[in-house]
Amino acid sequence: MTDDERGAVTAETALALPVLVGLTLVMVWMVAFGVGQMRTTDAAREAARALARGESEAQAAALVAAVDPGATMRVRIDGDRVVVTVTRAVAGALGVFGGLTGTTRATATAALEETTQSAPGQSP
Repeated sequence: MTDDERGAVTAETALALPVLVGLTLVMVWMVAFGVGQMRTTDAAREAARALARGESEAQAAALVAAVDPGATMRVRIDGDRVVVTVTRAVAGALGVFGGLTGTTRATATAALEETTQSAPGQSP
């Protein structure tokens, strides 16, 4: 190694290291977003099943809160089906990238059981 090359590796590392740390944090955020999407999907599915069985919207909302805390639920009856949409905000990775936020949204549909054809949470 010549005198001209001394410190070149240190300078390259000093430039590359922040980029690698930033890339790692973005990847952590992407994993957190993916996990959040799975939770939102599970919450919508559980709520739709519960409403199709005839449970009340309050019970379905409690299921959503248990599966995906902080999520909101919207219910729509479409003929003989119940459609549940669950939405949840996802924060930035470790608070470092506050601008990296997103929203997960999932919709689940379930056929109303024959005993619940009138409306979820009401007896026929």
